[in-house]
Amino acid sequence: MNRLFVFGMGYAAGHLAALLQGRGWSVTGTTRDGRGGTLRFDDRERVAAEIATATHILSSVPPAGEVDPVLVAYGAQLAQSQAWLGYLSSTGVYGDTGGAWVDETAPIGSGRRAARAAADAEWQALDARVFRLPGIYGPGRSPIDRVRAGRAHRVGLPGQVFSRVHIADIVSGVIAGFAGPAGPYNLSDDFPCDQDAVVSYAATLAGVAPPPLVPLESLSDAARGFYAENRRVANGKAKRVLGWRPRYPDYRLGLRALSAMTSPSAVTPAPAPASSDQR
Repeated sequence: MNRLFVFGMGYAAGHLAALLQGRGWSVTGTTRDGRGGTLRFDDRERVAAEIATATHILSSVPPAGEVDPVLVAYGAQLAQSQAWLGYLSSTGVYGDTGGAWVDETAPIGSGRRAARAAADAEWQALDARVFRLPGIYGPGRSPIDRVRAGRAHRVGLPGQVFSRVHIADIVSGVIAGFAGPAGPYNLSDDFPCDQDAVVSYAATLAGVAPPPLVPLESLSDAARGFYAENRRVANGKAKRVLGWRPRYPDYRLGLRALSAMTSPSAVTPAPAPASSDQR
C-alpha cells in the first residue's frame, strides 16, 4: 500500500490527503497539537515510526524564524529514508523581479523570504521535489470569500502583477511529481495579473460592489511586503517534465468554479407528470 506521511496537515496537504485516501492510500500527518487524529509534531517516537514506513513524505511546514523545524527535528532520518520526498515551498523565494517572468533557473534568496529560500535549498539537497507555490486559493479560501466577508481591498497599484494557483492544481501537480525527477517546480496558473482585477471579478461573481481603494500605507507590514514584490511565475518546467496542466489556467475559470460551488441553485417548477406512453 502507498503510505503518505505529511508534516503539517494544513489546507493544501489536507486536500491532497483527502484525494489520495479516496484512491486507497494510507495517509497520516502531523499538526502542532495533534488535532483531528493527526500526530503531534513533537511526538518524536511515533513520527519516527511513520517516517520509517512511509512510501511518500511531504512537508508543508514553513520556516520558524531562520530554520526549518522539520529538518531540525527529523532531517537526519529523512536523509536516510528511501521514501519519495516533497516540499511545498513559495515563489516568494524569487523576490521582486519588477514584473518580469521568472522560472526555476533563477537565483533564489534575494527577497524577504531568506529563510524560505534556505529551506527550499535544503530540501533540494535531500533530492526532494520542491513545489514553489504563488498565491493559493480554493474552497473557503478565495477572493470571493474575502469579498463576502468584507475583508477584501484594492490598492490601485498600476503594473503590479502576481501569479496564483487553485488548490486543485497544487494537488494534481504534487501527484504528477510522484513520478517526476527531484528538483524545483513552479505550480502556477498561466495568467498572472494585478490583484485588484481579481478582487473586482470576485465581487462581480458575489453580486456586490468592488471594495474601495485603500492606501498602501494603511495595510499591515505583511501586506505591504506582499505588494513590494512584482513578478510573473512561469510554469513551463512542470508542464514539460511532469506532464502537468492546470485545470484552472486563469483566475476567472477558478473563481467561476468556486462561485458555482457556493451559489444557491435556481428554483424551478417540477416537471409535469409523464403521460402513459412515455418510457
